[in-house]
Amino acid sequence: MQHLDEQEAGTLIQSVRRAAALLKVFDNGPTELGVSELSRKARLHKSTASRLLATMEREGLLERVPGTEKYRLGFMLVRLAGQVTHFGDVRAAARPVMIELAEASRETVILAVRDGDEVINVEQINAPHLVRDANWVGRRTPLSCVANGKALLAFAPAADIDRILARPLPRFTERTLVSPATLRADLAATRERGYAQAIGEIEEGLHGVAAPVRGADGTVVAALSVSGPSYRIAPDRLREFGALAIAAAARISNRLGYYG
Repeated sequence: MQHLDEQEAGTLIQSVRRAAALLKVFDNGPTELGVSELSRKARLHKSTASRLLATMEREGLLERVPGTEKYRLGFMLVRLAGQVTHFGDVRAAARPVMIELAEASRETVILAVRDGDEVINVEQINAPHLVRDANWVGRRTPLSCVANGKALLAFAPAADIDRILARPLPRFTERTLVSPATLRADLAATRERGYAQAIGEIEEGLHGVAAPVRGADGTVVAALSVSGPSYRIAPDRLREFGALAIAAAARISNRLGYYG
């Protein structure tokens, strides 16, 4: 096998990093983007971005939007995503319960897991309403301002909570909890009642509750949320929805081998 010298290896690594930067532009952003916008957001020269995009298109990682000069994520990424198994067990265990919870609550149900200091949504069952939540699957948010994030953070080690609360907390609406003391009290209330709640903290008019899902060893591995518009999930109904989330999360935990 031919060995690469350090300069050539460095160039190849740089190309991988640049290609990754272009793909990451699609994370939580528009689903279709042109070369100029991609190069600007990835902080790459347009000619460099154009060459990388053409290569990724040939490999199936990106594809051209028919009739335009824009790109979108390609079929190969879907195939590769299907090979990711470390979220598979909890998703497979959760989905039947999520369907039943969506039917019982008549609201959107989301399964989320922690990824570093963020929460990522990995499964969603939509509410049977014309007005419903957007598709949150794949979206990342801070742990501190969504119900499923707070359910994950509340049951994290104390040192982990202290570290996150020591940093500035992001604000999304007037209701977002940005005071460390207030959020710490909210997390304590979450542990006491068994579910987290978020009232218009990530988006105005979006309310939600979430309960922790535990693996066989009792560790919290995911959070199960019920969310919807404020006129359907009013503050005086949070306890009702919280009870539904707790019961459903317990059933998923049982399916994962936890019976505590």
